[in-house]
Amino acid sequence: MALCVAVLIASEFMPVSLLTPIANDLGVTEGATGQAISISGVFAVVTSLFIAGLVKNTDRKLVLLSFSALLVISGAVVTLAPSFPVLMAGRALLGVAIGGFWSMSTAIVMRLVPADSVPKGLAMINAGNAIAATIAAPLGSLLGDYVGWRGAFFLVVPLALAALAWQWVAMPSLLSLGRVRTANVFRLLGSRQVALGMLAIFLLFMGQFALFTYLRPYLETVAGFSVQTLSAILLMLGLAGVIGTWAIGRLLKARLYSILIAIPLFMALLAVLLIVFGSAPAVVAVLLVAWGFFGTAAPVGWGVWLSRAMADDSEAGGGLQVAVIQLAITLGAATGGLLFDHLGWWSAFALAAILLLGSAIAAAAAAYDHNR
Repeated sequence: MALCVAVLIASEFMPVSLLTPIANDLGVTEGATGQAISISGVFAVVTSLFIAGLVKNTDRKLVLLSFSALLVISGAVVTLAPSFPVLMAGRALLGVAIGGFWSMSTAIVMRLVPADSVPKGLAMINAGNAIAATIAAPLGSLLGDYVGWRGAFFLVVPLALAALAWQWVAMPSLLSLGRVRTANVFRLLGSRQVALGMLAIFLLFMGQFALFTYLRPYLETVAGFSVQTLSAILLMLGLAGVIGTWAIGRLLKARLYSILIAIPLFMALLAVLLIVFGSAPAVVAVLLVAWGFFGTAAPVGWGVWLSRAMADDSEAGGGLQVAVIQLAITLGAATGGLLFDHLGWWSAFALAAILLLGSAIAAAAAAYDHNR
């Protein structure tokens, strides 16, 4: 599952490091190319909201295998896309795979490991996220410079096939528990604790991707990095994410809400500093390492929160959480792209800072509600 998550995340955010060459090849703006991330988010939202009800009587192993197969098909379609609309169609298939796989992941981890090992299991799954952040952006940028953006996307296909084969061999059959109702996804928002948590998640991811989606043009045109240096910076950002996932994951059992508040606060500060010191390459490099440390670890914290706040309805809760995250990514990338094209790069970064601050406030409200 961790390998499949790594491939899913790498596929989803590969355009971040390849915005410029894709835009040049297909004859669209960089802001429009950023919508390749947005469209996968739209389809992930729809899938995650309804998948639990649609497959409630199906072996969860077969469900995950189906989404892994879609990942393979999506990678092939994007690699061979002759036009921007075909590229977007391939990205839509990826969105279905992302929404389905992620919405089931927490519930499946809760069935595969003992209750007291769920945080560790979720951290292992999210390690795939951290690894993808480590390899997708820098390797995509570097390989795109040598074999083209299509060659970079094609590398996802054999990795997706490996994940599909490994799940087929290693994962046990997981028959449905038969307790899922589609309405549960929306009913959960009736809880104040859940509503506040989902608001914090929404603002966190919208803010994160209003900025992160447009890192490459920022690093090239504002900070003045070459492709090789840019790739090295993105690699350091990803490695910091791996370290952050491990370090923060060890603290979640005792300090869950403190961490959920602190992460967006630090990220909001970093967004502001990236605006202020954009013309200082050394400072930008340090700030992005810190961004990777906190940003990549955030899903682990909210995954643990989900396993506690919605332990009795984890599949519906997982679907709701993924829908919120993907909607936030979609709106963040889309809004950031519009601001980037019309007002300049700094406006997308400023929006990110405001949204991240709002996430910290919502997380603090959720903590207060939990402790009442």
